[in-house]
Amino acid sequence: MREPPLLDIQHVTYSYPGTNATAVLRDVTLQIQPGEYVVLLGHNGSGKSTLARHCNALLLPDQGSVRVMGWETTDVQKQRAIREAVGMIFQHPDNQLIATVVEDDVAWGLTMRGLPPELIRERVAAALAAVGISDLRHLPPHKLSGGQRQRVAIAGILAMRPHCLIADEATAALDPLTRQEIIRLLVQLNREAGLAILHVTHLLEEIVQAARVVVMEHGTIIMDAPPAVILSDIERLRALRLAIPEPIALTARLRDAGIPIAMTALTVEDIAAELVQYLGKARPSVQRRG
Repeated sequence: MREPPLLDIQHVTYSYPGTNATAVLRDVTLQIQPGEYVVLLGHNGSGKSTLARHCNALLLPDQGSVRVMGWETTDVQKQRAIREAVGMIFQHPDNQLIATVVEDDVAWGLTMRGLPPELIRERVAAALAAVGISDLRHLPPHKLSGGQRQRVAIAGILAMRPHCLIADEATAALDPLTRQEIIRLLVQLNREAGLAILHVTHLLEEIVQAARVVVMEHGTIIMDAPPAVILSDIERLRALRLAIPEPIALTARLRDAGIPIAMTALTVEDIAAELVQYLGKARPSVQRRG
């Protein structure tokens, strides 16, 4: 029997208070299962971050409902449990870092819950190890790089033992190399720890590891499919004002030229392997002369 959804969003409509503008979310329905890796994709203003903030009761719907593990986000008595079950990191980790030492920052949420000191130490150590920064535990966060500070923010969430981690444009302020490191960490947490990931981004190069990609435009969901399907319609993605990654643009040109690159080849490594295979088949065999 299939598990009930971890996140169950039904017909949600939302407008920011005090505005007369069109609703930011319009009749949005979406379900995310336990352990699923979902990318929420869209250009700035599409409604994706607003939808993400509904998933842990930072925002509450004007119409419709949001349930987390069966709990209604409008139930004030359940909102603390909801925010512990669904942790969230943002574009600028400095907004989430509170303490003057890394391990104290990771311990902050546990301390506020009143957990025993020994349990806090165990959870902090495990969280720091999970994100690969155990050696930084005694340093002040302001001396860390942007990528390291983002790992501290993730560790603080992991220490709370959530069921889902929302990364809301968490890589947007990072350089390309560090961005890839954070994405690999999210994939690792999903595959090895079974943590559900909702990865909010406007960057197409960040979608390739997801199980599903949910595309938003004008406050509605317009596509919901695996990455290969999403990336197969480049013209539609351009119409949505999304920048096409060069490897994906290259594969489109190769297919137009008659080279059969598999639709599932989304990374540089996959594309290179496809080309090697194609060239190997295309090269005429040469008989050795005895």
